[in-house]
Amino acid sequence: MIARLWTGYVPNEKADEYLGLMKEVAIPDYKSISANLGALCLHRQLGPATMVTMLTFWPDIDAIKQFAGEAYDTAKYYDFDPDFLLKMPDKAEHFEVIGDLGLGNSIT
Repeated sequence: MIARLWTGYVPNEKADEYLGLMKEVAIPDYKSISANLGALCLHRQLGPATMVTMLTFWPDIDAIKQFAGEAYDTAKYYDFDPDFLLKMPDKAEHFEVIGDLGLGNSIT
């Protein structure tokens, strides 16, 4: 299994709206790929900004390519992202996963 990790920062005053969009748009988009094993949006306030991390799980790189395209390590953005993000990182990170959460495929 591979975990895909992307992190961005939004001003605190825009965080609730952005997190709502992640729940309503981004997570369903990830989950629309049949090979997706789960999608989580992690967030925490850090001073004047809120850190938002998308953590998704995939069986292999080919599955990630179904979501992100051939350049699978390139970050994927939505039309609304420039209105919220303080910076738009170029890349997502990928990690091989050892073990599981004991939840099967119910990481959602």
